[in-house]
Amino acid sequence: MKILHLDTNHPLLLDQLNGLGFTNEEDYTSSKKEIETKIHLYHGLIIRSRFSIDKAFLDKAKNLKFIGRVGAGLENIACNYAASKNIHLIAAPEGNRSAVGEHSLAMLLSLFNKLIKADKEVRIGKWLREENRGIELEGKIIGLIGYGNMAKSFAKKLRGFDVEVLCYDIKSGLSDENCKQVSLLELQEKADVLSLHTPQTELTKNMINTDFINAFKKEFWLINTARGSSVVTDDLVDSLKSGKILGAALDVLEYEKSSFENLFSDNNVPDAFKYLINSENVILSPHVAGWTLESKKKLAQTIVNKIKSKFC
Repeated sequence: MKILHLDTNHPLLLDQLNGLGFTNEEDYTSSKKEIETKIHLYHGLIIRSRFSIDKAFLDKAKNLKFIGRVGAGLENIACNYAASKNIHLIAAPEGNRSAVGEHSLAMLLSLFNKLIKADKEVRIGKWLREENRGIELEGKIIGLIGYGNMAKSFAKKLRGFDVEVLCYDIKSGLSDENCKQVSLLELQEKADVLSLHTPQTELTKNMINTDFINAFKKEFWLINTARGSSVVTDDLVDSLKSGKILGAALDVLEYEKSSFENLFSDNNVPDAFKYLINSENVILSPHVAGWTLESKKKLAQTIVNKIKSKFC
């Protein structure tokens, strides 16, 4: 079986697949159209997020048996169409769940303790103690939307704190020793913190909007390490201004769908994002919650293990 690799990954991916007898070829530079002219030669495809695998692409992949995405989600693949062609889809959410859980916790504690703001002030000679008085996580109720690999990792890491963890998910029967599953109404009634752990679907797109936010009984803190498309940025900013949302930690942004850097080079930064950039109660990171040295290796190993289990 021949496998085409479209993105660089941890070297163990190629090494172990070679060891299993697969023929591996790498193409990290050709355009999508160029790849389409030769994809019929391959039985397997390994990708991260270089481009979308749509119906037109899949129609040209006459001999494709599997697609492995070295990441948690499969939203850049036409999954139903691939399944109709008996193409096996492989993702690796197990590979970076611990990283996402740790990053979520780091963002939450940084928000509560104003660490980013305090660090910047000390570096320029300001010693403002009262202005940087934090709040404690103890006694808070943490609400999770989505209770898959990432949320379960976050909930497990919260066990070291005296908090209550609740989750809402469209699947039932997910309560465990780390988290109690509740209705969305109960979560909105009780949560002090809302953390998103949902995939990108039609249900989750623009999910966090003004109506959703205002349905919360309390003022609350928002963490998003899931998908930027889930949050309507304009509505988030309005809620930050009104105080309904006390602070936000965002590893993902809706602006990722276009080149993020071009927002700045073209002097085209949206007003809502300008507000986020200048807000002391907002923490931003560049979609790196699952992007650790360890997760790079674990993601690759997960893909190898799943390919081996299915095709060896």
